[in-house]
Amino acid sequence: MAALKYAGMDDTDSEDELPPGWEERSTKDGWVYYANHEEMKTQWEHPKTGKKKRCAGDLPYGWEQETDEKGQTIFVDHINKRTTYFDPRQAFTVEDVVVKPKRYDGNTAALEILQGRDLSDKVVLITGGNSGIGFETARSFALHGAHVILACRNLSRASKAVRLIEQEWHKARVEAMMCNLASLRSVREFAESFKAKKLPLHILVCNAAVCTQPWSLTEDGLESTFQICHLGHFLLVQCLQDVLRRSAPARVVVVSSESHRFTDLLDSSGKVDLALLSPPKKEYWSMLAYNRAKLCNILFSNELHRRLSPHGVTSNALHPGNMMYTSIHRSWWLMTFLFTLVRPFTKSMQQGAATTVYCAVAPELEGLGGMYFNNCFRCQPSIQAQDPSNATSLWELSERLVAERSVGVQSL
Repeated sequence: MAALKYAGMDDTDSEDELPPGWEERSTKDGWVYYANHEEMKTQWEHPKTGKKKRCAGDLPYGWEQETDEKGQTIFVDHINKRTTYFDPRQAFTVEDVVVKPKRYDGNTAALEILQGRDLSDKVVLITGGNSGIGFETARSFALHGAHVILACRNLSRASKAVRLIEQEWHKARVEAMMCNLASLRSVREFAESFKAKKLPLHILVCNAAVCTQPWSLTEDGLESTFQICHLGHFLLVQCLQDVLRRSAPARVVVVSSESHRFTDLLDSSGKVDLALLSPPKKEYWSMLAYNRAKLCNILFSNELHRRLSPHGVTSNALHPGNMMYTSIHRSWWLMTFLFTLVRPFTKSMQQGAATTVYCAVAPELEGLGGMYFNNCFRCQPSIQAQDPSNATSLWELSERLVAERSVGVQSL
């Protein structure tokens, strides 16, 4: 420290803060070097720590590296229309060591996970992306260049969501398409319309859900919570599985819930029971129906991964957050009141979308699936959710239900 004091280099608060007269720069390939303007020299080592650094990752989306008329490297931010000699990646420099994956938690926002990512080569499909967590998921992907398609029941609300994202960034590629999961016919029509676009599909987010719904049957004769949360998504993946395979590596992300722990799907003989999944009105309780549908989500994701992972398509399920204030509970005034009370103490929508985004893009999850995540951490679901025989049994039941209500649907 005495030598640093003698050199005038001890008057900064942080060991990484540069002394007066020094500047941090980077080469075209991302290596950081340091310029001493007083002595007119450069060096690779930090003048205080002696460590070498390099820029982590690619340039943020919308940035380009160019050369000015003097041959110096400059960085152009096309989104905010500014030019600088400062490499924006220098905000995320790392020491010249093996880089470990960043750890995220319940306070992480979806946009933080996508920091510096260019998704312009990705096509993302999100069910129920017009509000709540689904909207923040779609917005986060679109603001990082992905071509995002919102598959929604209410096309008017979906179109409004598209306009909101486009107002935030005029180059966003986002569109809305009609898909009503309460109608297997609508799901098939959506799949055909999507295929007609001749697009790949790299990320499919099964996000749409309903909760605390009064009992009702869909046009297919099934209880609405079960069909919207599970069976509609099951058919959607069946219809698009050939597109997912052609787009490999591709990922399916299924939004479940911790409430899956508070129910079961099995009858007295230990088999998945349709009477529990799609009960008559006199045996229906809305929260129990939701819990069962969320258990179906995890079992579906696990079996989907088992079947499609050999073809380069992985699947993971997740819990987005507890008691989050979304429109999912709008059918029951008491639940809306409770969610309003706890709203100041729960996650924001951006934080709620984080685990979905993490499962969709995390490099460390490439090729991995059949797992369940909460707060961007892998955790163990309920015993029933881990049982592969339950997953297979639910899959076979879902296949029968779809086959009885359709003709010519390809099986996985």
